[in-house]
Amino acid sequence: MGEKVLITGNEAIGEAAIRAGCRFFFGYPITPQNKIPEYLSYRLPQVGGCFIQAESEIAAIYMVFGAAGAGARVLTSSSGPGISLKQEGISYISAAELPCVIVNVMRAGPGLGGILPSQSDYFQATKGGGHGDYHLLVLAPSTVQETVNLVMDAFDLADKYRNPVIVLADGYIGQMMEPVEFKGRPPKELSAKDWTVTGAKNRPRNLIKSLYLDPEELEQHNLKLHRKYLEMAKNDVRVETYLTDDAEIIIAAYGTVARIAKTAIKILREKGIKVGMVRPITVFPFPYETFTEISEKVDDILVVEMSLGQMIEDVKLGVCGRANVHFYGRVGGMVPTYDEIVREIEKIKRSQV
Repeated sequence: MGEKVLITGNEAIGEAAIRAGCRFFFGYPITPQNKIPEYLSYRLPQVGGCFIQAESEIAAIYMVFGAAGAGARVLTSSSGPGISLKQEGISYISAAELPCVIVNVMRAGPGLGGILPSQSDYFQATKGGGHGDYHLLVLAPSTVQETVNLVMDAFDLADKYRNPVIVLADGYIGQMMEPVEFKGRPPKELSAKDWTVTGAKNRPRNLIKSLYLDPEELEQHNLKLHRKYLEMAKNDVRVETYLTDDAEIIIAAYGTVARIAKTAIKILREKGIKVGMVRPITVFPFPYETFTEISEKVDDILVVEMSLGQMIEDVKLGVCGRANVHFYGRVGGMVPTYDEIVREIEKIKRSQV
């Protein structure tokens, strides 16, 4: 076991990226993720890496395109409005099948919104915020330690699928300090990156592109990408189930809200109300099968989010009408409290009688 260090979520993201082999970061400042570029601005040079504060988020994402195309492990990070500016580039990177990691430390929106925590970028991350039929693999941590683990996994998954991976955190996770262990682990065995553009002196020329003027060729490319997303859904869904074996009501939550929900569940069980939780860790691919199975055992599911209802749509798809799906959300930087969740569950319990 390694020694634990007390560190903020944003700084932990930066250190985890370095330990995963990332040597390139391109980004632009925006609250509440500024500690990520600040940390990497002095840590990357220490390990022979490259840190560039780009002139804009748009410039940063195309720098990511270039580094990824050359085979490097590369990171960018931002928050809501900045991620919006990157969307065209993310679509290009996805179409070109380039591996990279993107961190979104979510803040309240829409527009400039506010700098407080939110989960209102769920649609943007999971449904594809840019143009075209594409998906990103999206990981949603709920603790700083899990953020570290998922950032390191994100680089492996990006290389495995030749696809961008988003780590979808929020302002609380980015700013809070928790003890973290940076565990050593052997590098993943990966196939050679023979598709990179690193010079063609002793091999045929490689071409990275997303433009296909022949409609039949473009259709085949889209179908190839789609098969990759199906492979993600088959092999890389991650989900936590908590006290679901005897539960009569289920809470569905992710990220920071799931932590709050666990406190509410403890209080509710002390009152004799059997509540459990399903926490998606990958929000794309979404754990539809888990919700399908749980809806065959319970009549009511409460979705709790820091939004006006985004993940609830995926929960309803998984449940497919087999259980009642309720919703409770706070927005604008307001965070659901455990007593508010307790109150909502008690309402559901009374309606069951």
